[in-house]
Amino acid sequence: MTTTDPFEIFLVTAPGLEKMLFLEARAEGFASARYVPGGVTMQGSWPDVWRANLELRGAGRVTATLGSFHVLHLSELDKRASKFPWREILRPGVPVCVDVSCKKSRIYHSGAAQERIEKAIAKEMGAAISPDAGVTIRARIENDICTIGIDTSGELLHRRGHKEAVNKAPMRETLASLFLRQCGYDGTEPVLDPMCGSGTFVIEAAEIAARLAPGRSRTFAFEQLATFDALAWSELRAAAVARATTPSVRFYGSDRDPGAIRMSEANAARAGVSDFTDFKCQAISELVPPEGPAGLVIVNPPYGDRIGEKHNLTPLYRALGQTLKSRFSGWRVGVITSGNELAHATGLPFLATTAPVAHGGLRVTLWQTEALK
Repeated sequence: MTTTDPFEIFLVTAPGLEKMLFLEARAEGFASARYVPGGVTMQGSWPDVWRANLELRGAGRVTATLGSFHVLHLSELDKRASKFPWREILRPGVPVCVDVSCKKSRIYHSGAAQERIEKAIAKEMGAAISPDAGVTIRARIENDICTIGIDTSGELLHRRGHKEAVNKAPMRETLASLFLRQCGYDGTEPVLDPMCGSGTFVIEAAEIAARLAPGRSRTFAFEQLATFDALAWSELRAAAVARATTPSVRFYGSDRDPGAIRMSEANAARAGVSDFTDFKCQAISELVPPEGPAGLVIVNPPYGDRIGEKHNLTPLYRALGQTLKSRFSGWRVGVITSGNELAHATGLPFLATTAPVAHGGLRVTLWQTEALK
C-alpha cells in the first residue's frame, strides 16, 4: 500500500452527529464523504488520513481499512493473517495492539482470533504485542468476512493537546465543535457560554474563527507507520499553520466558579486564543450581552442525572431562560441537556429538536432558538 493508493477511511463520531461530521468533511474538501451509522466513510490515500487527523474538528478517531478476506475457521485465519502485507503498513519493532470483534460469523471467539492475528504480526514484524502500544490494529469479523483496519489517530482526537485543566463532566471538544456547527456557527459571529466550565465551547469557537487546525499541537499514531512521509507531513502542517488568521469578533465565557474561570483562562492560553477570548466570574443573574453584534449563546448546563436532581435544577434553567429572553435580543441560543423538562423550564422558544447524542453515559439533545426578539 503506497501513499497514493486509495482505500476506505472511516471517521468516528457520536451517534446522532454523523450528518454534522459529514458536512464538515465535505466543507474541508473530502468530496467522497458520506455518513453512515457511527460516523463518516470516504475514499482516500494516506495524505488524506493525515489531513483528516490534523484538520477535522468533529472526528473522534480516524481509521484506515487495510484489506479484507473471507474466513470460515481459525486455521484459515492463521493462513490469511500470515500472508497479510503487514510490512507495507507497520514498521519493524514498533509495538502493536490488536483488537478483534466477531459478529454473525463461524469464527465467534474474538480472543482466539486475536491470538492468531497477534502471532502473525509478531512473526512477520518482530513487534512486541502490547495493550498499551501506540499503534492499534482493529479486525472486524462479520458475516465471515475479516476486515483489517488500523487506528491512525492514537489518542482520541478530542485531546487536542491544549486542555490540561478540566472540570466535572466536561464536554469533549469534538462534540462541542459539531454542536456549534449544528447551531449554524461559521466563525464570523461572537459566541458566549454563561456556564463555561473549563472553556471548551469558547475555545473551540475561537479556534474555528482563527482557522487553527485542531491537531496542530499533538502527535498521531500514523507517524509510527511505514506509510508515513515526514517531509510531506511537515509541509501539510506548515500549510495549516499558514491559514491561521485573527478573528474579527471576540468570544466570551462566564461561570460562577472562580476555579472554572482560572481553568478556562489557562486552557485558552495554551490554545493560543487568549487575545480574543474573555472569561468572567459571575452568576447567570449578572449576565449581560457584550458590546458589538449579536451572535450565539451556547451552554451545557448541569443535567441532574439522579432522581430528584432535575427538579432541583429547574430554578437554574428558569433563571437562564429569563435572563436570555430579557437581555439578549437578536442572539440565537443553543442549550445542551438530557431532560426535556429542563429545556422547557427555560421558557425559550425552541425549534424542533434532532436526534439525541451520547455524552458522558447519558443521551443529550441540542435545543436551539432562532434570534430572540
